Amino acid sequence: MAELGTYLDKRDFGQTPEPSEAGHPSGVGLRYSIQNHRATRLHWDLRLEWEGVLLSWAITRGPSFDPSEKRLAVRTEDHPLSYLGFEGEIPEGNYGAGTVMLWDIGWWQPLDPVARGLKKGHLHLRLHGRRMTGDWNLILMKGRKSGDDKRQNWLMIKGDDEAAGQRDPVARYKRSVSTGRTFAEIKSEAAPKTPALTGKLPRLAKPQLATLVEDLADPGAYWHELKLDGYRAMVALGKGGPRVYTRSGLDWTDKFSSLVPAFEDVSCDAALIDGEIVAGAGMQGFSALQDAIKAGGPFSFVAFDLLSLAGTDLTDKPLTERRKALEKLMKPVPPMGALQVSPVIEGDPAETFGMVCESGGEGLIAKRRDGHYRTGRGKDWLKIKCRRRAEFVIVGWQPSSSRARPFASLALAAHEGDKLTYVGKVGTGFDEAKMDEIATRMKPLARKSATVEAPASETAGVRWLSPSLVAEIDYAEITAQGRLRHAVFLDLREDKPAREVRVEREVAMSDDAEKIAGIAVSSADRVIFDKSKLTKGDVARYYEAIAPAMLEETADRPLSLLRLPEGLEGERFFQKHPGKGFPDALKIVEITEKDGDAEPYAYVTDAAGLVGAVQMGTIEFHIWGARRDRLDRPDRLVFDLDPDEGLKFAEVKSAAFDLRDRLADLGLESWAMLSGGKGIHVVVPLRRTVGWDTAKLFCRGVASLIAEAEPMRFLSEMSKAKRKNKIFIDWLRNERGSTAIAPFSLRARPGAGVAMPIAWDALGGVRKANATSTKQALEHGWQGVDRPAPQTLGASVTEALERAFAALNDHD
Repeated sequence: MAELGTYLDKRDFGQTPEPSEAGHPSGVGLRYSIQNHRATRLHWDLRLEWEGVLLSWAITRGPSFDPSEKRLAVRTEDHPLSYLGFEGEIPEGNYGAGTVMLWDIGWWQPLDPVARGLKKGHLHLRLHGRRMTGDWNLILMKGRKSGDDKRQNWLMIKGDDEAAGQRDPVARYKRSVSTGRTFAEIKSEAAPKTPALTGKLPRLAKPQLATLVEDLADPGAYWHELKLDGYRAMVALGKGGPRVYTRSGLDWTDKFSSLVPAFEDVSCDAALIDGEIVAGAGMQGFSALQDAIKAGGPFSFVAFDLLSLAGTDLTDKPLTERRKALEKLMKPVPPMGALQVSPVIEGDPAETFGMVCESGGEGLIAKRRDGHYRTGRGKDWLKIKCRRRAEFVIVGWQPSSSRARPFASLALAAHEGDKLTYVGKVGTGFDEAKMDEIATRMKPLARKSATVEAPASETAGVRWLSPSLVAEIDYAEITAQGRLRHAVFLDLREDKPAREVRVEREVAMSDDAEKIAGIAVSSADRVIFDKSKLTKGDVARYYEAIAPAMLEETADRPLSLLRLPEGLEGERFFQKHPGKGFPDALKIVEITEKDGDAEPYAYVTDAAGLVGAVQMGTIEFHIWGARRDRLDRPDRLVFDLDPDEGLKFAEVKSAAFDLRDRLADLGLESWAMLSGGKGIHVVVPLRRTVGWDTAKLFCRGVASLIAEAEPMRFLSEMSKAKRKNKIFIDWLRNERGSTAIAPFSLRARPGAGVAMPIAWDALGGVRKANATSTKQALEHGWQGVDRPAPQTLGASVTEALERAFAALNDHD
């Protein structure tokens, strides 16, 4: 205890109640506390467990949640671990005489190496206390030491995070975090004050369970949350509570006793909260949770549903209402603390799912927004896993040829119907200590006969067990023969009895989903366009029906998809690069970007591809000007006539005719398309003889020629300020990677207009650019539209453009 020499030398343990023993490390997380010390001067003592002692600082004015506040923290002597929870009166005449209140307690997490931080004078840490949460910095004030050379002056500064900006903790917390006593009550040795809930403790409910599915759910009908890696738990608050129950109804309050006090911050008489207990203080994974259970913490509780509140049953309320009630209930709880609310992933979940999987996470849970809370497994809650993981019953073990290993592998099974079904073996994932533990627990379960039917060729030499132990297993898939492939042992599970372990197979996201072009379209009855009453199913059926016409121009081109996963009123975004979770019907082509990196792009070849994109929330399809077999050679030019808001559509039509005639003068024929918005596209089919630079330069030249000829009508610069009463000839769509709306694509605007090809002789009779409905598009298709054969952008065309510019200059 040489490192505690200063602490011991300063105290007479016959006089002070302070602990003299060293204490024991937690073995899992790093503990932390703050003691409010009313001595000669009131201050707050920060204690951080590190290498067998408590690193200590005296914060003279107490901590602040304001990141702009810098609070002086004087480094003091290291304290023993046993001091962590000390509270009491230090008598007069002793070092530090005065009253010590345990003001906060919990766990802490280094965000940078501690040894380096102490040496350099900057500790970056995260606190997981009852009161102090989030990121903090301890920074040494260089050259500013107190009279004692060993006492260093540091600054304690709050990080700018979700926990920043809370109410001043010094003013807010005046009582002990452990006993509820004031300074005066501690000094007088009054009995601890335990807050008592008065409401009736809610009856435990069986949990709602999620069905394993293949794909992400429709985000308009469902929201997504992270799938957590812990123990499902119901927490009952009320008289005699809190009580913590496992998914199967076991009372595990004692196992999670260090978490229970955190529920004192939840202000209510009674409640039943559904959630998940995970390893806390930055610890990750199911194995970390097992270690935390053995060590008594750290834990965190992530709440995701509220079943009852103050005696009122909420299970018949839609999820959205239950969520609002939960958020209101949990509002007083410190952010980034031991109690949290599961974040909802609004909008498109595909990107989040990809990031979760890349970082080694579990996956996502999809929950129907209007769903009621229903016990048991159903399709209002769905789970989409990055990797397969499930519980299996250990029914036997295979002896090992190595004396160092008590067994070679474990035989596994799960219930299908009324009987146990053999699913194979697991022989990896064990460390020495875990193998010894499993061997000890298997010994009293030995039996002579098997409890499952299994081929003798697979189970020769297996020593059978009564089906009691449950293991958590990671695996690649269940084969057609019903065997686990690439199984890895994770840990034993105590919260789920063997009789409840069942074989779980992925199912289609919704067996009752409407099949359109062979694609299961979820929430097909959800209205996308209110005015025209078009549902998601209507949109999918439209694209299935229009596919033969649409694919003539759209097939095999890289796409940008305008996705509105929550409908017209929700978030919208363009997506060029499809990620994990996209349907197989959307095909992928790798394209090298300007920076040299290859990125995936989607393309379609059939109706299933179009409908698959709709299932992911796509409304608009935007296409490249080249096909995937010759990405360096455009096969179409597009001039987008984009009018100022004040212009009438008649002027846009007139401009389209003028542009058609100007192109014809240059030797190029074109066809027209109503954009479905407010403009017109003029399209020139090309033979694939020139590259993007040539195409772009030519289109810029055409736009400039027209704008210079009639500057009061047109402009060729993308300038909102100069567009007043003019039409912008957008030629920028003719460069590599740029896109234009696909023919027959719906537009994500009220009215559900379609980008509709139109015959030149019919254009004059059209009243607006978004005049075409899906029904009209299906009736007319390409009817009457004379699409010219592909033309060459050769010398005769460029020379004609040069002559036109010369004539314009001569006229000037």
